[in-house]
Amino acid sequence: MGIDTERDVEANLQIGPTSTGMVRIFIESEGVEIPMDFEPEEAEEIAEEIRAAAQAARSLR
Repeated sequence: MGIDTERDVEANLQIGPTSTGMVRIFIESEGVEIPMDFEPEEAEEIAEEIRAAAQAARSLR
């Protein structure tokens, strides 16, 4: 399965700063919790990738 494979899975996504100056992306689904911490610069790179993917998705409509 790849990124373009549809799945029927629900998940909660939270994004915010930690008390140690990191940016946390927190995913919870079906009792599994995945906390991922990033340096602010890494988080900005991820945000740019999300924006680029959103723009590419818009062009496919």
